Amino acid sequence: MYAKIAIIDMGTNTFHLLMAGADDRGYHILSRDRLAVKIGMGGINEGYITEAGIHRALLAMQSFKNIIDEAGVQKVYAFGTSALRNARNNHEVVARIKALTDLDVDIISGDREAEFIYYGVKSALHLEREKSLIVDIGGGSVEFIIGDNDTIFWKKSLEIGAQRLLEKFHQHDPITPADIQALDVYFDTMLAPLFEALEEYPTRVLVGSSGTFDTLSDIFCIRHEIHKTAEEIETPLSLEGFWEIYDELIHKDRAARMQMPGMIDMRVDMIVVACCLIRYLLERHDFNRIRVSTYSLKEGVLASLIQEMKLLA
Repeated sequence: MYAKIAIIDMGTNTFHLLMAGADDRGYHILSRDRLAVKIGMGGINEGYITEAGIHRALLAMQSFKNIIDEAGVQKVYAFGTSALRNARNNHEVVARIKALTDLDVDIISGDREAEFIYYGVKSALHLEREKSLIVDIGGGSVEFIIGDNDTIFWKKSLEIGAQRLLEKFHQHDPITPADIQALDVYFDTMLAPLFEALEEYPTRVLVGSSGTFDTLSDIFCIRHEIHKTAEEIETPLSLEGFWEIYDELIHKDRAARMQMPGMIDMRVDMIVVACCLIRYLLERHDFNRIRVSTYSLKEGVLASLIQEMKLLA
């Protein structure tokens, strides 16, 4: 039986709509849409969604609902992540979305989010027998997963996403050495469990999933005249390429960052603090390879949903 499925990922910075067709043989992606909603902006570190953020969320969800209805989708799964799960008024936001669009929204835990990200990355990249550290930098949280192609050995979701870091630490533009030092002190505390896990489960491969890593790969490919298509599920980025881009980012203000070929508006504000996090990881642990997966959370949710449908069939 052929079915159309829609996944709505209500991220802290970006809302994504993924539509796929599925049957007994598997699935194929029909379309992808994304909107820069920024529901965490202005309230994320205080634990609420602002009225302006709710308004943007409602507009985005109505837009997605129109696309879904027009496509004749049979199954819709919408879910919220860090900004919603930590907001005091999350029930109000979910109720207002339901009233406007008749869409139910599930708020998933950080642990579940990390698990879905692993399945998304694994469906794009062959992780081989060697362990990898998967890193997904969202607006509200960052998920860290140590795994190989068969097993998750360790996973953790930390509420240190790029919107949180931006509002707490990116006090000047360009970012100053003092801002970066304050970030590093914060990372020393927050990332201690990660480095303990890396001692227990050693890896030298860093896998970045989606978001910031996509943009870094775009910039890298343009600079090195590497052609890539929208359908690619693993895209190029080298460690040397990252360091070159990082060094430029921390010396540029917003306007100058926007002039960098490959930069996009929805990433330009958060990319500096996100890259400070990547830089910290690379300095603290001996990685010798970086990989970029364009598949992440929503693709992992899709793979899990289809597996559930097969079991129920």
